[in-house]
Amino acid sequence: MANVEHGGRPAEALKATAADVVRGRLRAARLGLWLVAAVLAVRQVAVVLSTPRGERLTDLETWVGPNGVLHVKGSLYDSTQFTGTPFGGLVLKPLTRAAEQALGWGWTFGTLLLVVALGLVAARALPQPVSRRTSQLAAPVAISLLMLSLPVRNALWLGQISILPVLLVLVGCFVVRGQRTSGLLIGLAAALQPTVLLFAPLLWFTGRRRAAVSAGLTFAAATALAWAALPHDSYTYWVHHMAGTGLGGKADDLANQSLHGALLRLDLTGPLEIALFFALGTAVAVLGVRRAVRYARDGQLLLAVAVTGCAAIAVSPTTWQHQLLWVLLAVVGRVGKRASDRYVWPVAVVLVMTLPAKMMLPNMSAMDPLRDNVVLLAALAAATVVPFLSRTSPYYQSPIPTEYAEPAPARLRRVPLVPQLRRVLSRPNLLLELLLIRVTYAAYQKVRLAATGGTNAGGRPRAEAHGHQILDIERFLHIDIEYTVNHAVAKIDWLRAFFGFYYESFHFVVPLTVLAVLYWRRPVDYRWARSALGFATLLALVGFWLYPLAPPRLLPGLGIIDTVHGVQDFSKPDYGTLTALTNQYAAMPSLHFGWSLWCGVVIAVMAPKWWMKALGLLHPFFTVSAIVATGNHWVLDAVGGAAVVGAGFGLTYLLQGPRARTAVALSADPPHEAVAAGLGGGRNGA
Repeated sequence: MANVEHGGRPAEALKATAADVVRGRLRAARLGLWLVAAVLAVRQVAVVLSTPRGERLTDLETWVGPNGVLHVKGSLYDSTQFTGTPFGGLVLKPLTRAAEQALGWGWTFGTLLLVVALGLVAARALPQPVSRRTSQLAAPVAISLLMLSLPVRNALWLGQISILPVLLVLVGCFVVRGQRTSGLLIGLAAALQPTVLLFAPLLWFTGRRRAAVSAGLTFAAATALAWAALPHDSYTYWVHHMAGTGLGGKADDLANQSLHGALLRLDLTGPLEIALFFALGTAVAVLGVRRAVRYARDGQLLLAVAVTGCAAIAVSPTTWQHQLLWVLLAVVGRVGKRASDRYVWPVAVVLVMTLPAKMMLPNMSAMDPLRDNVVLLAALAAATVVPFLSRTSPYYQSPIPTEYAEPAPARLRRVPLVPQLRRVLSRPNLLLELLLIRVTYAAYQKVRLAATGGTNAGGRPRAEAHGHQILDIERFLHIDIEYTVNHAVAKIDWLRAFFGFYYESFHFVVPLTVLAVLYWRRPVDYRWARSALGFATLLALVGFWLYPLAPPRLLPGLGIIDTVHGVQDFSKPDYGTLTALTNQYAAMPSLHFGWSLWCGVVIAVMAPKWWMKALGLLHPFFTVSAIVATGNHWVLDAVGGAAVVGAGFGLTYLLQGPRARTAVALSADPPHEAVAAGLGGGRNGA
């Protein structure tokens, strides 16, 4: 017995030490997340309060300013600038003088407290069971996402009260005790935002009938009170404007993310549009409430609230950007049987709710119907079609695990630096990949332009000075061949046309083709190649930011012929075909050459036949010839492009270790899984 006790103490001590380490890491993570949430909150307040008074809190100024609709005598809706319900006006009107005196600090900090309360309640309402880590980290994550979301930023900027109805519903569903009190809060929310009344059927069909009745009676009483106090305004709002339709901006404005707004943007008007709106709205409301009832009975009440709110967004005649918070709550839904698919829905929701629509979809006319209604489409998807998993599903808690390749031995002792970034055998989710590629490229474009202060004119002097520096270095090294090559090619029409076509066409086509082939045929190598390309592009953005550089065609006095964009008028601040769209001084390093070199390396490594490898290596050769011949880059730009690509592959190796196929060469007795992954086993890894 003594030996048993003596032998058991070290094991218990080790367990206690491991638990302490886990708790310490959890505390550090929680503290870090709370710090992030605090920084985001301070930033949002600073942005609002640092803006000149006439440009911030414009809606609040319209309501309670010296000439605001709540401050002067007459109807609330004479100017159509007040978009709230008569009950909202009745509540706000006594606060006019206090709000006017505290216009800015008081209102902004009050709204901020509502956002914090909303995040705390949402974190508390997560469907059970949740892990201890999730329960402790959920609140700061929820608050951070709310701070970043477009509806909250819009509400803070305009001085709107649209966060209050969402908070009232959540408090009524998850915090207060007693069905009557719960219904009272939801009824008050509906009195401020009428389509919230859609929660009454949700309460009724989930067995909370007293709450449903209380919500309906509270809404009716508040509306009747407002009608008695403001009869003319109530008639104007409920009858003349049909529950607020026509108030505020134009109903077909992009900010109106409702079915009514979408139909008007599709040029449908008159009785046809009204009939179609009512038909679609009824279908969405019925289907959304039915789905919400199912999820509520399944123990996912927060998801049920989000689905109902998304349906309310769609069926409202006008749903402005600050009223779209319901979509963000739908992030709690779980979608997909595979563990790798679980990220698609939450990532898509977060991106839709935090980024402008132009970053989500390309700025092409064919994409206009999708891009103009991207938030509405997300709300409709959540309310009607997204197959959220039931808690009774075996995949809810235990999705199909991700398959990983065996760790590949590396020549360096500490590689990989991040062992958690293991090589995945299965093919990544295509929708998530396309979404991230699009958003990453949109961010890349914005960073390029921001590197010169948002305009080419702002960075022109510095970029031209750097251009002369590069020219001097090339002359010292005797590689200043740009002028000679450019003028030689310009004299030969077919060669000039060939290099111009190659420069404009192959820059995107070849990398995307390589990625597509790898995705389909070699998913393990796809992840390796994609990571290297991502790191190279990120490093290039740092170069664009730190060293804006005028290419040869934009350096006055050099005499380079711009064979692609045409003659440049150097007397104008922004000149050339693309200067108004992107940073023309993002020349160092050359991603034209960098991406082509990445393609060449990947093809040379992956291609099974020698002639394929040779064709792959011809692409960077033709690209470097094209960028010099057309006057778009210096020779040293290509050197910079090669450097960032090499660094991209190097970082991928250091962080993730060798790619799966490398294990065959380094290991004397490689595991079967690694061999299969390296020699093409990834083809069936989906």
